[in-house]
Amino acid sequence: MKMKNFLSILFCLFLGINSQAQIHEIGVFLGGSNYIGDVGNTTYIAPNEPAFGILYKWNRSPRHAWRISYTQSTISADDRDSKEPGRSLRGYHFENSIKELSLGLEFNFFDFNLHTLDHKFTPYVASGINFFAYDDLYVELGETKKNKGKNAIAIPIILGIKSNISRSLVLGAEVGARFAFTDNLDGSNPKDESLSALRFGNLNNNDWYVFSGITLTYTFGEKPCYCAE
Repeated sequence: MKMKNFLSILFCLFLGINSQAQIHEIGVFLGGSNYIGDVGNTTYIAPNEPAFGILYKWNRSPRHAWRISYTQSTISADDRDSKEPGRSLRGYHFENSIKELSLGLEFNFFDFNLHTLDHKFTPYVASGINFFAYDDLYVELGETKKNKGKNAIAIPIILGIKSNISRSLVLGAEVGARFAFTDNLDGSNPKDESLSALRFGNLNNNDWYVFSGITLTYTFGEKPCYCAE
């Protein structure tokens, strides 16, 4: 399924949702990205490329919300940044483009009722399913090359904190690691059998990528009645 078709399906899904007596958030994500895999260093949170996106939240109660977001970034890594002697001597490096659409559920540790005037603060966790597009890479004679584009699924694990900074604005900070259902964000494991001789690294572990940054959302909607349906 192509990215534009997947986006159209999700858009139609949200159009069909009854939005009465709910509160919504729409805003932006600004931060950085890093990759974890068979090339470069192995630090889990080490943003080295800019990342940006947009997000929407549909608050179903003071404790949970559905969220949908689109985020894009370049991920990159260089073996010369690694402390492992084998990698630093090998000297591989790569860049890849990530365009991600995410649908998930966010849980607040504390009540976060956006219709009260009190200052509110809560940690939160979120997860769901991500659909992303990336470049299929391979490494030949030490040079990373692009093949045709690919799509894959990833599972996000997001930790964050947020607080209302005005009646209508919520500021947050979050770190989200994505477990990708591919081992070739770095060119180490091309699926094309004609390139099988060029595979390297641990072929049994899939790649990860991480988005870290801040969110700023604007809230709107009618005061909800958080009642059992």
